[in-house]
Amino acid sequence: MPNLSPRSNASFVTASDRSRPGPGEARLDRWFGYYTAKRIGHQWQQVELLRGLPVRSILEVGPALGLVTAMLDNVGYAVTTLDIVPREFDRPDLPHIGADLVALDPAVIAGHDIIFCCETLEHLPWDRVPGILAAFRASGARFLLVSVPFEAFQLDWSLYFNRHALRQRFSMKKLRFLKRFMPEPGMGHKWEVGYRGRSLKVWETALRDSGWQIRQRTFTSPCRSVFHLLENPDFRG
Repeated sequence: MPNLSPRSNASFVTASDRSRPGPGEARLDRWFGYYTAKRIGHQWQQVELLRGLPVRSILEVGPALGLVTAMLDNVGYAVTTLDIVPREFDRPDLPHIGADLVALDPAVIAGHDIIFCCETLEHLPWDRVPGILAAFRASGARFLLVSVPFEAFQLDWSLYFNRHALRQRFSMKKLRFLKRFMPEPGMGHKWEVGYRGRSLKVWETALRDSGWQIRQRTFTSPCRSVFHLLENPDFRG
């Protein structure tokens, strides 16, 4: 479990803290453009799936703009981030590993209780994913939390109203299983679960064939993803 005791380096706010320059307009635009109402539940789900797990140290793969990193660090987990590019936010007290998942050395990421790899694997070719999953398991981590886009049949509807406001949302995905996903250029998505040849069954078979056991599965919406909390059967604590 995380350390919930007060931090030894805690301090009161001083005038110098208040004088820290605020974020520029470009960074604010990117931040609010990324952490939208549609997506924010996705970040919450990552933290929620930690509930009750006996973990202290977390390797977060692909931390994006750092919201999940900040939440995990704030509650007291020991967080290390990993990405192929430099970290895009200022968290100098947290370690960062620069590495390419396709050529990942398990020894480099050893020593973590759980690995977060959310909304990352779909950016890599499908045939490279099993090797990455196997490398995560070979690192000795007990748990792996992974999420990828889910585009199989689903319906999402919500309604809110009072005397002053009315909001509604409706979304339905269907027949994607008849289509093949067209890989996006650059660092875009190369595959998504729910398209032809990439059913949920196929994805879960890939997870199991990489040596992981599925402990829990859940879905998010309106940011449509499928989460799997996996456990390493070879873990020896």
